[in-house]
Amino acid sequence: MTSQNPAHLFSPLQIGSVTLPNRIVVSPMCEYSCEDGFANDWHLVHLGSRAVGGAGLVFTEATAVTPEGRISPQDLGLWKDEHIAPLARIVAFLHSQGAHAGIQLAHAGRKASTYRSWSGEGLITPENGGWSNVLAPSSIPFAPNYPQPHQLDHAGIAAIAAAFRAAAQRADRAGFDVIEIHSAHGYLLHEFLSPISNHRTDEYGGSFENRTRLLLEVVAAVREVWSRERPLFVRISATDWVEKENPQGGWDLPQSVQLAALLRDRGVDLIDCSSGGNVLGASIPVGPGFQTPFSEAIRAQTGILTGAVGMITDPAQAAHIVRTGQADLVLIAREFLRDPYWPLHAAQALGEAASWPVQYLRAAPPKTVARTPVGESRSQR
Repeated sequence: MTSQNPAHLFSPLQIGSVTLPNRIVVSPMCEYSCEDGFANDWHLVHLGSRAVGGAGLVFTEATAVTPEGRISPQDLGLWKDEHIAPLARIVAFLHSQGAHAGIQLAHAGRKASTYRSWSGEGLITPENGGWSNVLAPSSIPFAPNYPQPHQLDHAGIAAIAAAFRAAAQRADRAGFDVIEIHSAHGYLLHEFLSPISNHRTDEYGGSFENRTRLLLEVVAAVREVWSRERPLFVRISATDWVEKENPQGGWDLPQSVQLAALLRDRGVDLIDCSSGGNVLGASIPVGPGFQTPFSEAIRAQTGILTGAVGMITDPAQAAHIVRTGQADLVLIAREFLRDPYWPLHAAQALGEAASWPVQYLRAAPPKTVARTPVGESRSQR
């Protein structure tokens, strides 16, 4: 871990061999705009515009490590070599704007083979473009209108770890700087963590040690091909938000703290602290910065770097989170959909110097620094 104190929103952060120019991150946001997992011009413009806007790190959306690991048929993928070239094109453009490129590797588990958000809800049948081999730790559907998943056997579990490893190798070949493993929001790795979705009686279920086993195996598999000096993040849901209501209990903050310490010791550099997603209808107190206490607690109790995400919209709010040590990074999603140039506007609001593309300097405010394109040199190893 590398930390910088005192920190502010526009101070650099070194993580291993990567130095982020600021603490502003474009959070992974599903675009549901692919065919057979391939990135296309939409992804180039969507991700590229956020780099033009001054984000220090830009993440792809959740990127499936297997075809059946997609949430919808329109998800981004990295399960075959043919996916590398269009992603490499995007990485090169992000680098040309001074941003670092991150990819979030994911498996949707029991929430797979479902409609993209604007097309419907719940299960897509194979006749309509879905698939029947939806996988989970236990054969428990997420909701009545979701797929009935198949419980993974030991060979299937080993294949999951291998798929994350292979996708990490492809991410390396595409030139990405940061990998994030998605273990949140009720998708496969989170499903193993939570006793609500994991009813197994073998070494992958029951105790905390058993429920965390697959995630730790995935981290080890990725680290086999992603060198230790290169940043590795893990996104978790710090709580299922059901501790008081559900007799089975659920995943909660004390377990997240314990997990974060294990991940730190196994070469994970940062915990991206989200919450929820594994229980339909959970009572979640959504509001500005509602998840920030999770990143603050995990950071304070384990010493690992953390990222705060969730309803972070205002520059002063984001700056306060970093300055007071609640997190080392802020990951912004919906506000970046509203304003691709949020970092430039935040710098102006906070009186900080901002780096503007030379093509836009004629419209830049005072305290502007010309951004020198860096080409593809950053991706050279």
